[in-house]
Parts: sequence; C-alpha cells; structure tokens
Amino acid sequence: MKRDLVIKPGLIIPEAELSLRFSLSSGPGGQNVQKNDTRATMIWDITNSEILSNWQRNRLLEKLPGSYLTNAGVLQVSSEKERSRMRNVRECESKLGDLVREALKKPKVRRATKPSRASKERRIESKKQRGKVKAMRRKVDMD
Repeated sequence: MKRDLVIKPGLIIPEAELSLRFSLSSGPGGQNVQKNDTRATMIWDITNSEILSNWQRNRLLEKLPGSYLTNAGVLQVSSEKERSRMRNVRECESKLGDLVREALKKPKVRRATKPSRASKERRIESKKQRGKVKAMRRKVDMD
C-alpha cells in the first residue's frame, strides 16, 4: 500500500518515515462515510528525518504553514475529498509533495537595477502634468 514518496530528484522520503492514519470522513459518500474510515492523514516527522540535510530541515520548519506543522516538527496532511481510502492516500501524497517542494524552493535573488532614462522622463513629465492640474485650481488674481 505505501511506497517511497519522490519529492524531487535527489529527495525521496522512504516509506519507513511516513505513517498513515485513517478516520471517519465527513466528505462525500453517503452511508459509506458513516461506516468506513476513508479520511487519510499522512504524518512525517521532519525533525527526526534521516534524509534531510540541516539546511533542508531548517528551511521546512521555517517555511511550512503552521496549520500543517505541530510544535514537535511533525508534518500532518489530511484528505477526505474522495470516497475511496486509496484515493485519499494519493491526495495526501500529492499535498505533502507539493508543500515540501514549495518550501524547499530557493528564493530568487533580486538584482538591483537603475530606472531607465525613458522611465525617468515619464515620471518627470507626469509630475509636471500633475503640477499644471493643481495650478489651474488656484484663485486667479484680477489685478
């Protein structure tokens, strides 16, 4: 039923580190919902994971949304969308993979750039235009 979860090349969570729990679902399914445990919860202990480097572990604990993480650094993902237990397990795998991939993305470094000559001229021109509009609102002296 379980298998290794491929997050990206070079990062594969072994099935031994993942655990599944099943409970009654409130999703679709009619009577099926009330008598079968179709809700799936996938659990991964990030703090004790052997596959993560220190950088990856710290990054995950810092970037993952708090609603998925416990205080002990355990990631929990649940699904009850589907009527089938197996489809909910697949949904959990997909969610967990997406969350980890997104959290491990390296931020793009912004390179400082200077405004172009044309953009400077447009800015000055718009300021002059705005000044003319305000000047037209002033009282006119009749002397």
